[in-house]
Amino acid sequence: MTNEDRTIQRDRMRFIKNTLASNLAIVGILFDVFFFVNLYQSDVGTYYYNILIGVSIVYNLVFLLAVFLSSEGVKNYQLNYSWLLVVLGVLQFVRIFIIPTQAHAAKTLVEGAEVSVMSDGQFMWQVAFLVISGACLIASAVVNIIKCRALSEHLKTLGQQNV
Repeated sequence: MTNEDRTIQRDRMRFIKNTLASNLAIVGILFDVFFFVNLYQSDVGTYYYNILIGVSIVYNLVFLLAVFLSSEGVKNYQLNYSWLLVVLGVLQFVRIFIIPTQAHAAKTLVEGAEVSVMSDGQFMWQVAFLVISGACLIASAVVNIIKCRALSEHLKTLGQQNV
């Protein structure tokens, strides 16, 4: 790629949206939805009837709204949303050690028999959904940071401020 091609490509960034970063954030939302649908469809006795699940539901709602807002922000090359996506991506990895890990290790009584709250298979799916979601959010942030810096440098050469 010649220097002139790079300049044209960077100049086009002023007029087109950052769809890669935005789409990665939306995929992060999708895998979070898979996570909580898989988790909340489980009904093993009364194990899931506690305050932790209530907090998890509220967190999921806030998470979905924050990531959607961030996906719109990174679509318009706004750097601050990248940092929010990094934090939310890291929190997805932290969530592995909260409900899935605790539920996988727990046993409960159902009709007089002791059963596992979360099977090995469900636990693996839960971990996979959270890892993919977190990785997509962090990848979205990295893509946006790289593109924001490239656009900012290009605008400086044109004598414009980054809007």
